[in-house]
Amino acid sequence: MSEKSVMLSRAPYHVLSYGTLLGTTFFHSFINGFVQFKTLPRPQFGAVQSRLFPIYFGIQSAVPVILAVTYPGGGPHNDAAGITGLLEPGNRLGFLVPIATMCVGSLLNLLIVLPATTKCMMERYAQERKDGKKSYEPAPHSQEMLALNRKFGKLHGISTVLNLSTFIMAIVYGVSLSGRIV
Repeated sequence: MSEKSVMLSRAPYHVLSYGTLLGTTFFHSFINGFVQFKTLPRPQFGAVQSRLFPIYFGIQSAVPVILAVTYPGGGPHNDAAGITGLLEPGNRLGFLVPIATMCVGSLLNLLIVLPATTKCMMERYAQERKDGKKSYEPAPHSQEMLALNRKFGKLHGISTVLNLSTFIMAIVYGVSLSGRIV
């Protein structure tokens, strides 16, 4: 009796996808951004981040879909694989909710918050030219720049909360997944 190769199962693709999501989110959130901010001049930092964020949020949005499709099933109740398995009542809290939260939060960042933040950043650059002063230089600032700085801070905060929720849900998902190994 020949056994099916593990490469023909969903499991390795699922685990590798999960590792990619967790590693990418951890590295970009807690290492890459901080090192760049402390190393690069502000304009170059903004330029690099504006190129990285679409890729980063794209990865964060796509990988949860891959996790849903490659969900291996076979839990304590021998649940089904793929999206069907995620929809089973016993899998909703530990598996479906984290995957859905990661996907929705990342899509919000990619499709709504990132474009709004980029637009606000461009408006700040235009206002800097009008004011003859950078947005991050010490006060005083024009009323227009103060409003743009508040708006940018709010958008950055929303993006940070969405990103942190993705990271936390990736941890929750990993803990749930590890319960299948024990």
